[in-house]
Amino acid sequence: MRSRRAFDCTLALRLRAGFGGCALNTFDRHLLREWLTVLGLVLVLMCGLLLVQVMFDKFRDLREEGARGLDLWKYFMVAIPSYLSVALPLVLLVSTLFVLGKLHRANELTAMRAAGIGFGRLMAPIWVVGLLCCGLSWWLNATVVPWSLAESTALANRFEFRNEARLLSADRIGAVYSVAFANADARRMWFINRYSQLPPARAYGVTVSEMDVRGRESERIVASQAWFEPSRRDWVFKNGREMVFNADSGSQMSSAPFAEKRFERLHENPDLMLLIDRKPIDLSFQDLGRLVDYYADQRSPKGIPYAVRFYGLIADTFGPLIVIAIAIPFAVSGVRVNPAVGVSKSIGLFFLYYLFSNVAASLAIKQWIDPSIAAWLPNVGMTAIAAWFFARLR
Repeated sequence: MRSRRAFDCTLALRLRAGFGGCALNTFDRHLLREWLTVLGLVLVLMCGLLLVQVMFDKFRDLREEGARGLDLWKYFMVAIPSYLSVALPLVLLVSTLFVLGKLHRANELTAMRAAGIGFGRLMAPIWVVGLLCCGLSWWLNATVVPWSLAESTALANRFEFRNEARLLSADRIGAVYSVAFANADARRMWFINRYSQLPPARAYGVTVSEMDVRGRESERIVASQAWFEPSRRDWVFKNGREMVFNADSGSQMSSAPFAEKRFERLHENPDLMLLIDRKPIDLSFQDLGRLVDYYADQRSPKGIPYAVRFYGLIADTFGPLIVIAIAIPFAVSGVRVNPAVGVSKSIGLFFLYYLFSNVAASLAIKQWIDPSIAAWLPNVGMTAIAAWFFARLR
């Protein structure tokens, strides 16, 4: 150990003159090699844990739906990327705490600082990688996670439809029951008894009520079947009736039956209808944006959890930098203990982050603060903790 420390001191003195530039030097390469190696190992371990979690959550359901062998593995491989945006900050925190704690315990960082190398310059490679991870986090949230959610959902639906095809009629395969949807801008309410997602998707038992400016029903369309045509962005109704009401008295003024009729004024997308009441964590960034816009038009408080999640994904883009800002002073200050001790303390930091998240979400749901502010509060809190750690750093 003494020879290693002596080597570190000699190395620091030799590199002191060259640390003023931006080019990578021997210590930069040494730090990056140690850190990226541990980061890769932790990432592989995390992917393994994610695989176990996905298998634990979905294996029994998928087996009951008839998925076997290759189908199961295909689903697991497609579903795992949806968790990577959540795992990335944890991987960064654990690897940074471990490696910097190891260097601190071996006096390598002390040797460099004793040679007059600024602490900011020593940590520059980590900050650069942190910036790259911010771009990676945005790419995961905006591209990879939506793809993973869409593909895994499509695979699960395919298994479910295949299993139901053995027992149910075609119009009941993949059916969603009791779908209700309000379009405030168009003053229109939809009620669907059953919506079959099996292509070609169709709605059964459809009622569409149109209101006047005072919220009174003026027209109603009822039909046994209806389907949405994406190319024309309108609906076709089959075996139905179109009724007109006197808004003042509520009495029916006319009733016209039809065998099949296209309603060009009806442009509501069934994909949005089916997103209603799904958990925010199960939705992609794009789907969250659609629901945020929808509930904003409705002026409904139901949209607050979706808005918090939506803005939270944007705020999470800067998560890698905040994680690094906490890990650096947390790892290199204090006594030189085993680096695994610092890693174990990371659990407490993540618990604190989720405590901030839950408190902020509760404040937003109670409408005490705006959802966009609530989404940023956990990051602000963790940034304050990082600033406090750096202030104590010697």
